[in-house]
Amino acid sequence: MTAALPEGLLLAFYGDDFTGSTATLEALAFAGIETALLFETPDEDLLAALPHCRAIGIAGLSRSKTPAWMAEHLPSVFARMRAAGPRLSHYKICSTFDSAPHVGSIGQAVELGAEAFGNDWTPVFTALPGLARWQVFGNLFAGAHGEPYRIDRHPVMMRHPVTPMSEADLRLHLGQQTDWPVGLVDIASMKSGRSEARIAAETAAGAKILLIDGIDDESLAEAGRLMWEGHEARPFVAGSQGVEYALIAWWRAQGLLPAAEAPAPIKKVERIAAVSGSCSPVTARQIAHAAANGFATIALDTQLAVDARRWAEELGRVRQQALTALSEGRDVLVHSATGPDDPRVKLLNDALQSSDASQEEVSLRIGSGLGEVLSDLVREAKLTRAVVSGGDSSGQACIAMGLSAVTALAPLAPGAPLCRARSRHAHLDGLEIALKGGQMGSDGFFVSAKG
Repeated sequence: MTAALPEGLLLAFYGDDFTGSTATLEALAFAGIETALLFETPDEDLLAALPHCRAIGIAGLSRSKTPAWMAEHLPSVFARMRAAGPRLSHYKICSTFDSAPHVGSIGQAVELGAEAFGNDWTPVFTALPGLARWQVFGNLFAGAHGEPYRIDRHPVMMRHPVTPMSEADLRLHLGQQTDWPVGLVDIASMKSGRSEARIAAETAAGAKILLIDGIDDESLAEAGRLMWEGHEARPFVAGSQGVEYALIAWWRAQGLLPAAEAPAPIKKVERIAAVSGSCSPVTARQIAHAAANGFATIALDTQLAVDARRWAEELGRVRQQALTALSEGRDVLVHSATGPDDPRVKLLNDALQSSDASQEEVSLRIGSGLGEVLSDLVREAKLTRAVVSGGDSSGQACIAMGLSAVTALAPLAPGAPLCRARSRHAHLDGLEIALKGGQMGSDGFFVSAKG
């Protein structure tokens, strides 16, 4: 008799930003698990419209929010996820553990999720070897330029503009965000068949959150086993999209999930438009590569975002410049920064200091403005493909555009698939769109997105 996964909804996930949510969508969809990513909390009618999905995701914004915001908003999201009846529910975080006590607190989210789902203890799995993310004895490492770095020495994450990483031991980093004791299922225990013994010792000592190490395919599958076999006692887990890759590895090792057929490559389109709210040096190189390959790269004067009227005028200027370039047959990329050293970053910070506007208000204004511009470009130039770059700004942009859901179409770069959008707006319904985190993709990402 052939083994098979149980019927019904296997997994529900909430992504703490939009680009990370599409990375989770990618993991599931290209493994052969029908998945829809929603940009709104699902109600009964929406769930009824997705009868064949084995996994559903909700793209969220909590990575850029305060613990107070999480306490107000996440319980209702978790209640809706639980009501959908999945075997396992996942709070999806960035694979570089972007978080701090005051913003994007993973500790706060884990506490709220564990209480909502009734966990005895909560697994947290961050590693993703295929994307150069490793956790060893509780310490997180990530690749950059082909080299592994401890996360507190990573050239991007040590300089992250919102949540710079100053501690690689995730027990200590997470311990700053929660009063709950944090333990570890270490790689030595996993490799020697003593995972359960380690769990028993840690929980007996009072741990309510257990980080799980991961460095290779074997430890990936072992992490998947621990989460899947324990889903009745702890139906809530937290971690990166490595959670999905771990589950898939375990399901395949047990013969529960066959290998999926390779998706068709993307087709070339005549023109594309992209917007970027990322300050990452990775994105900066991608913008430079796009400019060298014929894109019209248009800089937003972001310091004007502290004033609503001047910002509207700036968006109008950029919109007209972009439409002119598209009418000339060029691809367009509108950006808010070219890396952390772009002078606009300091000018914006200085403008914030001398204005009455809050940083949250201005960040929302910039992200929403990018979405409004992109929507106009798609409509006026009749585009069929677009790109949004930036972890936090991508969510604000997609909400401003009025997108309601996406499904995965084809791989584009690890963690940033090409998707098909659903929207109440006719010009956006069916749009092919990629949502790219700041650190995702090769230098040629925007050029590749054109096909």
